[in-house]
Amino acid sequence: MLSKKRLGKEQALQQIKHYCAYQERNHTEVKEKLYSFGLWKEEVETIISQLIEENYLNEERYAKIFAGGKFRMKKWGRVKIKYALKQKKVSEYCIKQGLKEIDEDQYIDTLKELLQQKWESLGSERNLFIKRKKTADFLAQKGYERELVSDALAEMQKPGKK
Repeated sequence: MLSKKRLGKEQALQQIKHYCAYQERNHTEVKEKLYSFGLWKEEVETIISQLIEENYLNEERYAKIFAGGKFRMKKWGRVKIKYALKQKKVSEYCIKQGLKEIDEDQYIDTLKELLQQKWESLGSERNLFIKRKKTADFLAQKGYERELVSDALAEMQKPGKK
């Protein structure tokens, strides 16, 4: 059985700088990685402080990139993004800053686009109540606020709309 070799503080610092430079990371990920190197709590805290000072680690920047990316690439809503950031132990302040990265008009347009796609995919469903519920549930699962979903559904179903 292979025993994991403990890295020295300097060696760990170089590796973790590379780890942080490669992709934006949050504090929790970096701490876990440092502990996996066999470092002690005191060493980990010292390295974390140094990474913050040298701007390798910035939780607000991480939250902004995470929120913007999940919205643009996966079309996640704010509820799902907020929950994911909380799971990663990102501070409430940083989560709020991250969510500000999402343009309100783009957000509503994306919601309407997803609603339209889901509605059309349920074309064979004749029961309007079931069709509405399935569409609303899909959008809630994507992380969109129930009120916005209700408003968008109501708007879509006005006379003259599909």
